[in-house]
Amino acid sequence: MNQPSASPTLDTLFQRILSRRPEAIALADPLNKQRITGHRPKRLTYAQADRAVAALAAHFVESGLPAHSVIAVQLPNTIEFVLTLLAAHRAGLVVALIPQLWRQAELVAALNRTSARGIVTMDRIDGVLHSDIAMNAAAEVFSIRHVAGFGNSLPEGMASLDDAIARDGHPARTAIQDGRKAAIISFDVTTDGFRAVPRPHLSLIAGGLAVSLEADLPQGANIMSVFAPSSFAGLVSSLAVWLLTGGTLSLHHPFDVDAIEQQIGEQGCDTLVVPAQLGLRLDEAGLFTRLPTLNNVIGLWRTPEQVSASPPWTAQGASMTDVYLFGEAGLFGARRTAEDGTPALIKPGLHGAPRETAGSSISGEILLTPKGTLGLRGPMVAVAAYAPPHPPGDSLIPQPSRDYVDTEYAARLDRATGAISITAPPAGVMTVGGYRFLAQDLQEWSRRLGAGTLLTALPDRLSGHRLAGRALDNARARDALAELGLNPLMAEAFRDRATPA
Repeated sequence: MNQPSASPTLDTLFQRILSRRPEAIALADPLNKQRITGHRPKRLTYAQADRAVAALAAHFVESGLPAHSVIAVQLPNTIEFVLTLLAAHRAGLVVALIPQLWRQAELVAALNRTSARGIVTMDRIDGVLHSDIAMNAAAEVFSIRHVAGFGNSLPEGMASLDDAIARDGHPARTAIQDGRKAAIISFDVTTDGFRAVPRPHLSLIAGGLAVSLEADLPQGANIMSVFAPSSFAGLVSSLAVWLLTGGTLSLHHPFDVDAIEQQIGEQGCDTLVVPAQLGLRLDEAGLFTRLPTLNNVIGLWRTPEQVSASPPWTAQGASMTDVYLFGEAGLFGARRTAEDGTPALIKPGLHGAPRETAGSSISGEILLTPKGTLGLRGPMVAVAAYAPPHPPGDSLIPQPSRDYVDTEYAARLDRATGAISITAPPAGVMTVGGYRFLAQDLQEWSRRLGAGTLLTALPDRLSGHRLAGRALDNARARDALAELGLNPLMAEAFRDRATPA
């Protein structure tokens, strides 16, 4: 019997739904999973998912991973990710979220920063042998003691988690379910550099409430998530929202428009979680008029400074909720008005749902800092992770306490409307899709490639920035970056200009 929890965790929420709806469908794989991973797509009920979670948790405990240790997870947007995360929490572990595009250099840096004891990955994702990357990274990190993966072609020395699930079992160690304990570690880049951001379960639940309440999702929602779960925003907008609504979570590994339309239609999904710019493109293409069951679209903005200039939402019968993302610092949401489909005004102060009700805030607070930047305060915000560094030479002088995180996004107050306008991203930080880099790091990598090589970030309307490179030999530059263990975004910056982007 489970011990009573001091406060809810993600696994607590899962088991509450399990007790009510054991035979309801809990998780559904992408229809194109065979192409992505070589594995056939699955659909699991809550009871089947619970058995898999228990077996994986037992494997982690039997492998000697101590309670409260960190396990790094680099998996695609499939049911294996959800099962692994819940199993790690049931075994008392903390999950470090590793973006899929990270290769050996970034993976090693994250493992060393968190003193991770284990790695979980897939044998291959989209043709890339992630199992080999994980094994090579593990060889460079002293703290790693266990490497495991899903798939039929795992290298020697990597434990098979498919076999662990097939054996069934229950963990010999019972983890205390306490929402105040660390649940995940994600990774961010600010003007002060690369940082690890730990969060407890309660922070994830607060983020999930911020999204689900603002979007007015019903209990039992049938959710389709097209957003990679390797960040705080990706995790709360899919897994946390799913557990809070107690419905079905269908997953899609970005991005195949035909597969996503087919899956939404076949499974009757009523909620779509998608990158906002992509959602607006699908609206312009008339996709939502062909999907009568879909009535909620949650659009996540990695470039929140672009929300105010975005086109209006036109789909009839489907509401659009803009979710503003500020790296790993935090987020807030605002549902668009039904009248004209334009973004809602964002005002400083408490934000929750409904916005019109004083004191209704669950999510947190928006504020303008003395520097003219946007600050976030509240239960989802990891203040300690973003505390400013001590000034050099004055280490004995304590820093003034601060109960908010400065997102470093430039913002101003509109005197006419009283709304906050986000005007610019953090200076010196480049956003390419879901990845953030320091401009000085790009310059450093180009210097390492030798004379005549340039790597820079150019403004891009959809993704914030795009990388562009110039070298005397582009193919040689791509190979050199790959050998250094850098992610494909950097290597592909040196594609030949005759090759279509």
